[in-house]
Amino acid sequence: MSKKLLIGTGVALSLLFSPLSQGFAEGPTPGERKQVENVAHRGATGYAPENTMAGFDLAVKMKADYIEIDLQRSKDGKLVVIHDTTVDRTTDGTGKVGDLTFEQLRSLDAGSWKAEQFAGEQIPTFEEILDRYHGKTGILIELKAPELYPGIEEQVAAALKERNLHKPQNEKIILQSFNFESMKKMDKLLPKVPIGVLTSNRAHTTVEALQEFSTYADWFNPSYGIVTEELVDQVHALDMQIGSWTVRSQEAADFLFDMGVDAIITDYPDYVDPRK
Repeated sequence: MSKKLLIGTGVALSLLFSPLSQGFAEGPTPGERKQVENVAHRGATGYAPENTMAGFDLAVKMKADYIEIDLQRSKDGKLVVIHDTTVDRTTDGTGKVGDLTFEQLRSLDAGSWKAEQFAGEQIPTFEEILDRYHGKTGILIELKAPELYPGIEEQVAAALKERNLHKPQNEKIILQSFNFESMKKMDKLLPKVPIGVLTSNRAHTTVEALQEFSTYADWFNPSYGIVTEELVDQVHALDMQIGSWTVRSQEAADFLFDMGVDAIITDYPDYVDPRK
């Protein structure tokens, strides 16, 4: 695939300079850590409410290489950034995201649950995220439960094309999902945008499964509980990169450095890169 060629050099460099190659180092140095992509999971979620501008702004301030966002759709067709398929956990409202209009979603307080200082934070739109952050940081876009939102892939593709973010020079956009069929569709719609598959299932780490993923995906993104050196080597051998989630402790970050992953998806960007 043409997009595989675009990231092949990055894969080779990551293998050459990964922490695994530093055989005599007792641990990763700050210089080594900068070679691993630092992905702020739903923003700097350890310190600010997830999937809000406050969280994303903080992630940029903390020098994250990417922000990770979760994408769904309102009842009236607006692409919105929220993780759960209901609004109950992270807002002062109740109900399914897809059953609420954009106006209803926008009226919710998405920050107070984290801390009073974040009162009034709103659920962002996809377009707002793209316009505010592209060119400032990478954006890892997760299609959350796309099976609930028929046609969402075409909407995402249109929004990216409108901003010329579907072109090879803009490799700081990555699409991912637990829904593999959705990612196959995105690969056809945006053949030059890197595609990632998410899993926490060891059944998806077999040689056969990895080979299948490699026919359309550029990233294999497993939960860190199933990451091994052998898995990392297998993923790299298939010309894919590997990003693992979700890091909420320094120990988990250090483990993934030792495994030689290409990206660490974390609630705490400072665990991956100590720069302030």
